[in-house]
Amino acid sequence: MTLSFWKSKCWTACGIALVVFAAGSSITSRLLHVNEVKADSNRIFELRVYHALPGKLPALESRFRDKTSKILARHNLKVVGYWVTEEASDNSFIWIVADASREEAKKNWEAMMADPEFQDVIKAEQAEKLVEKVDVTYMRPTDFSMIK
Repeated sequence: MTLSFWKSKCWTACGIALVVFAAGSSITSRLLHVNEVKADSNRIFELRVYHALPGKLPALESRFRDKTSKILARHNLKVVGYWVTEEASDNSFIWIVADASREEAKKNWEAMMADPEFQDVIKAEQAEKLVEKVDVTYMRPTDFSMIK
């Protein structure tokens, strides 16, 4: 009788554990997919590479740190990050902007270009030439990208 009682309790405990595990797995699975990007998402990223003139990279970094980054934020241009290359001879300043869509990016850039404070930054750039060339590439994330 005692052995039968313990077998019954063991099977009950195993059954409860199985149900709890299945429920937990289902909930976890749903939570992991909350941030998935829909197939019709228009979000884009803008890769910008500024090729600084020799010796001007520190001044370009300073300009972005002290002025440009604040203006970008004010005009809803969301910077993912800023980078410089490790090779001293490269002089590249690289940054990425995330936009809801290409149209949104265009609207935000137009607003920034019309900003009087940014016009002052442009005038200062023309007076003390920092950048030789700018490369801009618009990118869309793949369906398996970690950043979307």
